[in-house]
Amino acid sequence: MARPHADTLHFSDAARQLKELRVQHRGRPFRGFFAFDPQRQAVLLCGGDKTGDKRFYQRMLPIAAMEFSHYLATRR
Repeated sequence: MARPHADTLHFSDAARQLKELRVQHRGRPFRGFFAFDPQRQAVLLCGGDKTGDKRFYQRMLPIAAMEFSHYLATRR
């Protein structure tokens, strides 16, 4: 999927694989964060409703990056 439904995030070099899935439900913006592992399997990391939350990305991107790092470490 391409924009406007999905996009690559530019959070940090360590988390450059993070992607965002954008959906609307009843007019509310929901965002899900995912990445592809080395075997190209999608890994759903976290997500939520960003309605009225100006710090949504500041809060969620570190969580997504940490979850993906943890996932990769447990797969070795």
